[in-house]
Amino acid sequence: MYIRRSIHNSIKDHLKRKEYTIITGPRQCGKTTLLQALAQELQQEGMKVYYITFEDRDILSAINNHPEEVFAFVPRPEKKISIQTNNINRIILFIDEVQYADDPSNFLKYLFDVYSDNLKIVATGSSAFYIDNKFSDSLSGRKRIFELKTLSFEESLLFKGLNNLYKELLEIRRQKHYTSSVQRELMSMLDEYLVFGGYPEVVLESKKEEKNLLLKELRDSFLKKDINEAGISAPDKFYKFLTLLAGQSGSLVNRNELANTIGVDNKTIDKYLQTLLRCFHIELVRPFYSNLRKELTKMPKVYFKDPGMRNIALNRLYDFRDREDQGMLIENYVFNRLQTLYDKENIKFWRTTDNKEIDFIITSSDKNNYAYEVKLRCNNIKLTSVTKFKESYPSYSFEVISYERKDTCKWILKL
Repeated sequence: MYIRRSIHNSIKDHLKRKEYTIITGPRQCGKTTLLQALAQELQQEGMKVYYITFEDRDILSAINNHPEEVFAFVPRPEKKISIQTNNINRIILFIDEVQYADDPSNFLKYLFDVYSDNLKIVATGSSAFYIDNKFSDSLSGRKRIFELKTLSFEESLLFKGLNNLYKELLEIRRQKHYTSSVQRELMSMLDEYLVFGGYPEVVLESKKEEKNLLLKELRDSFLKKDINEAGISAPDKFYKFLTLLAGQSGSLVNRNELANTIGVDNKTIDKYLQTLLRCFHIELVRPFYSNLRKELTKMPKVYFKDPGMRNIALNRLYDFRDREDQGMLIENYVFNRLQTLYDKENIKFWRTTDNKEIDFIITSSDKNNYAYEVKLRCNNIKLTSVTKFKESYPSYSFEVISYERKDTCKWILKL
């Protein structure tokens, strides 16, 4: 049974538009399942829907010869809108794994320029497609990108069939003073999520030993495919880089230090970072300065999009309560949660030359600005950092987000 992802309705709403709908995201995050569910839903609503995958070698060989060859497998749409038909001949074509085409950007551009009045394409494309610079240039104004991430914590509850806990989580977030009778169970599920992450196959597996094996397979598959497609010539050094970065989650990315440790130059470090970014495994967060030039030149912080991938990179999948990196995992979780609430471009961190720091600064156009410090325990806050920030930016609302539930802090489940 398909469990609706949180992004489902946003994508479906976009299908009415002329622009092509492109769904990207890491491997094994559920793009194919989402695509098939959307196609089936529209078919049931009486629309003209067709589904193909470029994993089919016959289809792939044909379209690599010429984009028009796709119409050997699906009906050919009219090239122009007929006023009399009021666009009732519009075809919606779902294409899975479009990145396998020799030139996916040219394929999509050609079909848009010739048939877009009556042809809507919805396509999935993973890292190989996204890395291609021609994708952004040739499809400018012709597409909108939706990123499907691994499961969020609340989605993981639904996938596990824990609908009661899911509803309680929403109630906790909705009501300021709500006290749930199942908060212990929720925190136990959060502990598991912080270790194993949100890859659907991993979430659905109940045995921890199997979760370990599945994450190792995902890691190794990622190394083999994404690294090869990115043209990484020394996978052993790249994997060492990934491990170092995982151990520094929530810390500054010092390119010089990483380059010296691994034994490569700074350009190689930049390539490694870009590969991880474009393969949807990390995010870089810029420092907060009133001077934009400083924001762009100072070192960013790194966070992993999925805690399971971060932990398997370190080969550390033991229980959350026994870990020495609890603070890193909690801060990483809060960052990913903030991305669902705010535009990621508006999420930054604050750090002074004398190492006073606030974890997350949120700026918005409506002047509702926030500062968040993340702590395992509520009483571990560094008051000197808070005082300095409040003096410098008095208009920002400040809160401590804590794993531990205390009235003086914002409980992590209430974020």
